[in-house]
Amino acid sequence: MTKVLVVEDDKFLRDLIARKLISEGFEVEEAADGKEGVLKAKAADADIILLDLMLPGRDGFEVAEELRREWQAAPIPILVLTNLDQKEHIERVMELGAAGYLVKVNCTPADIVKKIREVLSK
Repeated sequence: MTKVLVVEDDKFLRDLIARKLISEGFEVEEAADGKEGVLKAKAADADIILLDLMLPGRDGFEVAEELRREWQAAPIPILVLTNLDQKEHIERVMELGAAGYLVKVNCTPADIVKKIREVLSK
């Protein structure tokens, strides 16, 4: 079963995404902030990470940087899901190795599932 680590501080949105992923046959691990996200990413053996950029404590950029340093040889794909849609944010996180970028207000849970499957099929 494919495991998705959802790193999102908004509990309502995290629960909504988790329910959709579970209904689509994914296993879900959740983290509510950047620090917990890094710890769970290192321990959870996820197949893909769904990462918000605006997180308390350690933001998504810092999480992506730390995980890329940790997994230089065999990175786990990171799919960014955020409301930051400025070009510089997208470019910065893509330079950190993100496999994709979704803007929350422009996508549905079904769009998220579709993008996860697309990233994992590559």
